[in-house]
Amino acid sequence: MFRRIVLALRSAPAASIFVAAFAVQLLVLVRFSQSAHFLPGSDDMKFYNDWALRIAGGQWTDRQAFYGLPGYAYLLAAIYLLVGKLGGFLTVVFVGIIQALLGAGIATLLYRLARIVFSGGGNDPTPLAAARPHVIGCFAALAWVLFTPAQAFGAILMPTVWLVFAYYGCVFLAAKTHASSWWRPWIFVGLAVGLVATLVATILFAVPLLIAAIFLSVDENQPLRQRLPRIALAAATLVAGVYLGAAPAWIHNYFIAREPVMLSAHSGINFWIGNNPTATGYPKMPPGIRATQEGLLRDSITLAEEAVGRKLTRTEVSRYWSERANNYIRENRAAWWRLMGVKFANFWNAYQYDDLSIIKLLRDEGILPPGLRFDFIAALGLAGMIPAVVRFPRARWIAAAVLLHMVAVLTVFVTERYRLAAVPGLMLLGAAGLWQLWIWLVQARWRPASGYVAVASGAALFVSVPRADLSLWSLDHYKAGIRATEAGDLDRAQRNLETAFAYVQTNADIDFALGNLWLARSVKAPEPRETAALRARAKLYYRLALELNPRHASTLNNLGVLALEEKRYDLAERFLTDALASEPEAAKTHFLLARVRFESGRLPEARAALDEALRLRPKQREFLELLEKLTPPPATSAPPAPAPAR
Repeated sequence: MFRRIVLALRSAPAASIFVAAFAVQLLVLVRFSQSAHFLPGSDDMKFYNDWALRIAGGQWTDRQAFYGLPGYAYLLAAIYLLVGKLGGFLTVVFVGIIQALLGAGIATLLYRLARIVFSGGGNDPTPLAAARPHVIGCFAALAWVLFTPAQAFGAILMPTVWLVFAYYGCVFLAAKTHASSWWRPWIFVGLAVGLVATLVATILFAVPLLIAAIFLSVDENQPLRQRLPRIALAAATLVAGVYLGAAPAWIHNYFIAREPVMLSAHSGINFWIGNNPTATGYPKMPPGIRATQEGLLRDSITLAEEAVGRKLTRTEVSRYWSERANNYIRENRAAWWRLMGVKFANFWNAYQYDDLSIIKLLRDEGILPPGLRFDFIAALGLAGMIPAVVRFPRARWIAAAVLLHMVAVLTVFVTERYRLAAVPGLMLLGAAGLWQLWIWLVQARWRPASGYVAVASGAALFVSVPRADLSLWSLDHYKAGIRATEAGDLDRAQRNLETAFAYVQTNADIDFALGNLWLARSVKAPEPRETAALRARAKLYYRLALELNPRHASTLNNLGVLALEEKRYDLAERFLTDALASEPEAAKTHFLLARVRFESGRLPEARAALDEALRLRPKQREFLELLEKLTPPPATSAPPAPAPAR
């Protein structure tokens, strides 16, 4: 029976794997498209979508260095312009279909990579040796198809699957290349790596793999001394290709923004978040910085400018945070090494730090089918790594890819999507380990089989060490509560947000979300007395948020709106002015301040605030409507006097 299964897997062509993987991911996309959360309304998805919409609307640049990797936003903008109905349902579906194709491509790459890596060698019985690469490849591809985080991140507006596909394309190329010239294929590979780096910069950690492939393949039949000049030339060609591929980013930054940044100036704040006195190895925001992508970027600029005492370019902002992180590392070397140990443990741990909480959302709505988790894959991958790299030399490419990606993540912090690019390699190594275990059992070689089981058990214990930090357990409930509030499911939102608050009472963002919840309930209240009570409860949570973070701009904004609705204009102006101190480039806050001043009869000051809002968003409909109210009608000329009678 088992032999028939093996023969069936051996005959499974890559095309069948691609079609099956695409069908599963397409099913997830179809089910997700029926969700109220399908169109991006929060977190990084909204950040990329809003940026893409601005580009598609004609705002190609703000003439500053990119503050966020630009490639995915420009890619989305191109798709939006191609499909039409910018940011609408059809365009998001089209992006999802492209990413489903990429996910299927990853499964196919795993199958083809297994056929290269695990052919030959080993100690399998002769009838089974030929089937080994097919079985390992099919099981690794199946594991990717069933991996829950891959299904989730492939369906949303995030560049994660683009990185994974490109990364394992580099691994595949490195493993299969036996002979190469000084320029082919390295210039084309470099171009692809550079282009993908504008989407996700960690693809650059594949460059060491490619340079190793150059060293082993360029003029391989010649003595090393004669090969070295051509090896150096090939490596230079690869690096030149990377720079050419990333040219759209650095040309913009150097020649339009006139700032010396290759990709994006936000690397400094990411480095600080991952390396500071309060860092936990996960993306815990330092005091005063909000957790949302847009809030994080704005707060990082504002805080840096306040600390320095002047306006800063984005390059200077990045340098400010990088210097703070480097100072912490230099002055607290022992603590930093302990932090790196924590990050290492976090990388392999079963705890699923999904900073978007998209996996919980899709699972709660029944969109994701039951599937595999990281802990299962990590335990098998760690156990299978040793026998795989010992018996199959080319498996070292896969192990190196996994470890290089881990190093890339450890420089900042660990999240589920950040470590996703290590997963396909772990699947191949884990499948190879299980195959080797089966061979040992068939051959009655109990000692190596027992050793493998012991290593696998130790790996399982290592990855399953529980995380005791309560703030980690509040994250999914907090994010789920926000999305439920946006969708109007207030009962579900209340359950999740109150659970998050029960875990952590010292988080301003949770208090702000609870304030929004009770404000939304006040809108639906049937009686004025109940409305007033619910608004008072919302204000209570907003004030709790300000006690924890007096600069929380979103809270100050909402309190300003409430004061405006209550015609408490002086209080509203104070809240909105404080919000602008935290977010001076917030167009909506300038508009709200203009409304406050208009309602209180201070028309010249209202016009000044509105002009600032229009500078930031010149085509916003509400802004233009207020402008009409503030613009006096043109004076009509008096009729000419009648001519005197003759």
